[in-house]
Amino acid sequence: MKWLDAFEQRLSSERTGEFLFWLLVVAALLIFSGLGLRSPWPPDEPRFADVAREMVVTGQWFFPARGEEFYPDKPPIFMWAIALCYYLIGNIKIAALLPNALCSLVSLVAVFDISRRIWGMRIARHATLLLLITPQFLIQAKFAQIDAMVACWITLGCYGLLRHFFCGPHWRWYFLGWGFMGLGIITKGVGFLPLLMLLPIAIYHFTQQRLTGSWRWRALLGPIVMLAVVACWLVPMYLIVSQNGSPEYLAYRDNILFKQTGERYVDPWHHFKPWHYFISSVVPAFWLPLSVLLLTQLKTVLQQIKQDPRIAVLFGWVILVIFFFSLSPAKRGVYILPALPMFCIALAAAWPDLSLNRASRWFLRALLTLIITVFTALTYFAAIHHDKLVDKLDNYTQSFQLLDSLAIIFAIIVGAICFACVVLWRKSLWVKYGSAVAIICVTVSWLVYPLAEPLRTPQNVMLTAAAEVDGGELAILDLKEQHLLFSPIPLTHFSYFTGNAEQFRNAWLWINEAPNRYIMAPDNMHFECFDPADGKSLGIAHREHWLLFSAKDAAKSCPAPAKVIRYRSPASDINE
Repeated sequence: MKWLDAFEQRLSSERTGEFLFWLLVVAALLIFSGLGLRSPWPPDEPRFADVAREMVVTGQWFFPARGEEFYPDKPPIFMWAIALCYYLIGNIKIAALLPNALCSLVSLVAVFDISRRIWGMRIARHATLLLLITPQFLIQAKFAQIDAMVACWITLGCYGLLRHFFCGPHWRWYFLGWGFMGLGIITKGVGFLPLLMLLPIAIYHFTQQRLTGSWRWRALLGPIVMLAVVACWLVPMYLIVSQNGSPEYLAYRDNILFKQTGERYVDPWHHFKPWHYFISSVVPAFWLPLSVLLLTQLKTVLQQIKQDPRIAVLFGWVILVIFFFSLSPAKRGVYILPALPMFCIALAAAWPDLSLNRASRWFLRALLTLIITVFTALTYFAAIHHDKLVDKLDNYTQSFQLLDSLAIIFAIIVGAICFACVVLWRKSLWVKYGSAVAIICVTVSWLVYPLAEPLRTPQNVMLTAAAEVDGGELAILDLKEQHLLFSPIPLTHFSYFTGNAEQFRNAWLWINEAPNRYIMAPDNMHFECFDPADGKSLGIAHREHWLLFSAKDAAKSCPAPAKVIRYRSPASDINE
């Protein structure tokens, strides 16, 4: 087909502008597909989306809050970005996903440009395309978690250092790199990771006797630039907290400066994984196919590193990042996302032509076959309403209709991949695999997102609760951020950090203070001061059965709470 050949030629173009344009077109097609078709989904997305929504609604931007209660787990940059998009667009479904999508495009451009400047157009083209087909990058680009943005700042920090040391000296980019590190720190805290690259760069400098002019006393000013960027947020925050002096402000300061940084790294309280988690579970699965192809091309890679030690600098930094996160008892797969862009550059430079040997060809064919087999099996099991799939949906209405729709969608994916493999029969395995990734990404984004929406949000329960209270006031126990995000009326809660008994005691006190008040709670809580048998069913959300109680359902007496705590969240417009 002539149009396929023309498209392949554009993605193989040696002209910088032409390739970059088509790269961004393809990337935007994959990353922006389905934008606006789904709401922020648990576990993390509703938290950031609701904090950002409250910033716009309340006008209180400096201290992130969820349901009026301070959210001290992360610095505010990511939430500011979502809030700005929400302020400009007015649609939280789009605003929540837009910052990461844009940051991922920036990461792609940074990978392309630094690869081109160091190793030329071919390596730059390969590095960006490898990054684009890697699951972890594509998944995070389409989700409203904080990691894609911090990965962008870290990539730009690495860009600044590499531009200075390998393409320079270029002091402006050197200091900009440190500035992006500061931006990364006030996004998630680990934005300093590019400075680990100074170790392999120093080894390269002293062993190769190169980088003349790049090491000067002024290089010591880099950390000052980083700290200056951090100070733009840290100093005003510290001054405001000191001036206010309330326990809530002091707790916010101490939590975000100490508990969420050093204490979380050294003595965490959740996400426990073994030391080898990243190298045994995350990299092999979420960096496919690159993680396995690296092993099949190990001889070529080692030979290329010997010829060009600059490649070892990037691989060395990737290893240091993985080692850094492996030292902490707490681990999540997304933590090592910032290392992926540099890994793609290093692999592209160490494997210049991306030619496939017998082992590489066998693996890519096996991976394609596995993808087709998995979706074929999903099609079959969804079509016959397999018990395990039905059990997953047993708390939701219309589960059979949902499975029928999913069977059709999975069949479309299988058919489209098989058709693409036939049409692209004479093309390389890289093209076929990339086509399969694109088909899955686009189909899931446009067809699965709307189907999954009722399963991933509490919209129906919150709308039912609002209708039941009919102009009254509503409070909630065992609160999650998605409840705030989907409540069409103001919602009272009794703190995220309050225990079960204290929540019920505060709720009993609140519901008896004024008429026409109601509380909602899931039936799996340990009830006090209310009898779950008296509750009115609101339906099921996130596999929890929710009940509504009025003042007449409350016990005649209830122990007083140790502390009266209550917060009030503004109504949300996400249902409009």
